[in-house]
Amino acid sequence: MEALRKLYKQWKGEAPVQTERLAGAGSNREYYRMTDGEGQSVIGCIGTSRDENHAFVCLTKHFTRRQLPVPQILAVSNDELRYLQTDLGDQSLFDALRVGREAGGRYTQQERALLVKTIRELPNIQMRGARGLDWSCCYPQPEFDQDSVLFDLNYFKYCFLKATGLDFHELKLEANFRMLAKDLTAETCDAFLYRDFQARNVMLVDGEPRFIDYQGGRKGPFYYDLASFLWQASAKYPDKLRRDLIGEYYDSLKNYTEVPSERHFKARLDLFVLFRTLQVLGAYGFRGYFERKRHFIDSIPPAMDNMRNLLKNSTVDAYPYLKEVLSNMCQLPQFAPQKVVMPKRADGYKTTESNVYKPHPQDGPATFSKYDGTGPLVVRVFSFSYRKGIPEDESGNGGGYVFDCRSTHNPGRYEPYKQLTGLDEPVIRFLEDDGEITIFLQSVYRLADAHVERYLQRGFTSLMFSFGCTGGQHRSVYSAQHLAEHIHEKYGIEVRICHREQGINQVLK
Repeated sequence: MEALRKLYKQWKGEAPVQTERLAGAGSNREYYRMTDGEGQSVIGCIGTSRDENHAFVCLTKHFTRRQLPVPQILAVSNDELRYLQTDLGDQSLFDALRVGREAGGRYTQQERALLVKTIRELPNIQMRGARGLDWSCCYPQPEFDQDSVLFDLNYFKYCFLKATGLDFHELKLEANFRMLAKDLTAETCDAFLYRDFQARNVMLVDGEPRFIDYQGGRKGPFYYDLASFLWQASAKYPDKLRRDLIGEYYDSLKNYTEVPSERHFKARLDLFVLFRTLQVLGAYGFRGYFERKRHFIDSIPPAMDNMRNLLKNSTVDAYPYLKEVLSNMCQLPQFAPQKVVMPKRADGYKTTESNVYKPHPQDGPATFSKYDGTGPLVVRVFSFSYRKGIPEDESGNGGGYVFDCRSTHNPGRYEPYKQLTGLDEPVIRFLEDDGEITIFLQSVYRLADAHVERYLQRGFTSLMFSFGCTGGQHRSVYSAQHLAEHIHEKYGIEVRICHREQGINQVLK
């Protein structure tokens, strides 16, 4: 961290007035917003891989020369483990699409307009970005080839498929993998393959898309990025919206290169959708099953829904044993689709197939102002820093419970834990070995259970719990996450988690 501040001072001529760590995702890279006395900010990055950083810096400088919508590199350390870039703000496309995503794919016209704008800009990055690019700077390899395809397919096999416990014939599966790898690389393409093109990696500046996190890019087919974006598991894009966006992309691509026929384009895209779905399941398996990162575990069910839909497509018929394995995998009990039957009530409101929420006789008939398909009650759980105030209650119900975690042992006092949060395994071990937090939560659980059960009986729609500590980073995050998972597991209702100071939001359904 001090080395990053030193780099800032060398570039700016003075140390930053404020340095704020930004919430990370799946990467091991650390990002900081560094602000001067006039409120002007830049983003500082600390990476663990010199080659990965070199690739990002090299690609960004090239894209800047090509006048593409990416951040600018401001300064790079001699060892290339740290660099500064322009600040593109806080709003990602992923954030801007929240309403439609949480509505199960019912996107607003404004959200659709942002998607169209983004997807039409993708060929600009892919085709103009490839012109004059020194591919040798790409990391970990310069080109999409059969070896890289087989690596990702085996990543799926070892990190996801084997973890399911499904029995399969490895040699037969390997033979189909090789057939798929050969088909995927059958056509040469001089485009820039972004590789991790998703809504989280698109920032919005005055409503215009700007692109980040392309350091894994290489020369390759443009279909890959389109499949990566439109079949992102958590996005839940409806089929019609997907078709519309494919049409927008195809129309935009014509401005940069000669395009194949629509029929050929669709057939090739379907092939890459299959490959990309296998690839992301491998990533979810590793990050979720092995690293125990909740975001990736939660992404598995929608990814399996994508896989079930793919198996209805004739594309996978060319790989019969792979299709057999995937079909068997989709039928495993842990991946069974959860279908909720919601017939209409006489008064027009939706209700569950069976009346699991029995009202108290003195309460009279329950009236629901909201219904989300899993029950009338939605629980919201927050972690926060007391320095920044107690979270506001947007529902208008008064804010619910607020628990003070500051009486428990604080791991933030010790250097090894200062850059971690209550979601990280070392902090979890510290708190649970110490034991104070678990005793504290036992009382919270009893109180919360009684309240949730009463709210379910009475048909109430909203309940809020907030946990505060000094910085909103360790104890409050641990407590909020554990209460949320406890309620969701015990009652099966929707729980929305907001780790406010960490910028992390999650929905348990």
